[in-house]
Amino acid sequence: MHRILLLGAGKIGRMIAKFLTSTTDYRVVVADDNRESLALVAAQSGAQTACIDAGNPAELFPLCQGQQAVISALSYHFNPLVARGALEAGASYFDLTEDIATTRAVREIAQHALPGQIFMPQCGLAPGFVSIVANQLTRYFDQLDSVYMRVGALPQFPTNALRYNLTWSTDGLINEYCNFCEVIHEGRLLEVLPLEGLEHFSLDGVRYEAFNTSGGLGTLCETLSGRVRTLNYKTVRYNGHRDLMQFLISELRLSERRELLKDLLETAIPITMQDVVVVFCTVTGRRQGQLVQTSDARKIYQQTIDGEVWSAIQVTTAAGVCAVVDLHFTGQLSTGDPAITGFVRQEQVDCPRLLANRFGKYYDRALSLPLVEPALDVADASRVA
Repeated sequence: MHRILLLGAGKIGRMIAKFLTSTTDYRVVVADDNRESLALVAAQSGAQTACIDAGNPAELFPLCQGQQAVISALSYHFNPLVARGALEAGASYFDLTEDIATTRAVREIAQHALPGQIFMPQCGLAPGFVSIVANQLTRYFDQLDSVYMRVGALPQFPTNALRYNLTWSTDGLINEYCNFCEVIHEGRLLEVLPLEGLEHFSLDGVRYEAFNTSGGLGTLCETLSGRVRTLNYKTVRYNGHRDLMQFLISELRLSERRELLKDLLETAIPITMQDVVVVFCTVTGRRQGQLVQTSDARKIYQQTIDGEVWSAIQVTTAAGVCAVVDLHFTGQLSTGDPAITGFVRQEQVDCPRLLANRFGKYYDRALSLPLVEPALDVADASRVA
């Protein structure tokens, strides 16, 4: 059995533990500083638990020893220390961060990796799965023009003025809404303001808005630099949400008082398990001299697993990291060298393998348009024979 240390017994950590312990291939130890959360995760998954302060190297580093992989489901500011603990233990490292600075710190640490030891941040939904899907779509083109990535975790039944419920990390949500956003515009790498770039679209008859948020592109700006004219990521919400958040963050200047904003949101906005995750990627480019476009659209809803209800954001985020961990241990993670070492980008993952994986399959349990290769004409057929 592969030995896994999972840090964080919150909403996502519980789902990760449930997935991994449902197999006979992983022995999971879940660590957190909240004993009630540890008791719940033990009851739901049967995983071993340890109560530690993950911000204290004297408690964290010894627990990393003897593990083959460390997964961080903690708030992003813990992750550089966790990555150093994994490095010292010779364990591979995975996290769910959307924070750009944190990813850069992990990348620096990964330069010292041992052979076969990988460091793979951003393994959740966005960044994570959306990067894998978007990169897969780009492979169908001779020349790229634009890549648009849109993702949202939304309540199925919005009732408040924000038309939103808390579904995951409030720290991560605020980070996305307040930090600068990377884009490629007219072939140039730029930073743009969050909450700007408002647009509207319909999917399955539902009207949505989308706007700039930070971190969702992961490392795709670097990967596609020099190959694409336009690349951007936007968060999907129901219409009207952006204006209210802009009032709070910009006009009331709560971006400068993030702890207060967090307290306001967690006090007034309830959590819901009745959610839906929307993933919508569109790529435009040239094939055989023609300008063509292809899209991948998915809606994933809450699910009942072994008699328990799990939210869509729990399922999709945990499925992403569990799938790449699974592929890593079976040597199927990358389309390149299976013995890959060091820093690994999400877009290095082979998308068909991920969707065929026992955890990745949860992304295929989706409504709307699944990922398929665009129809080939006769002239194209020889290129894929």
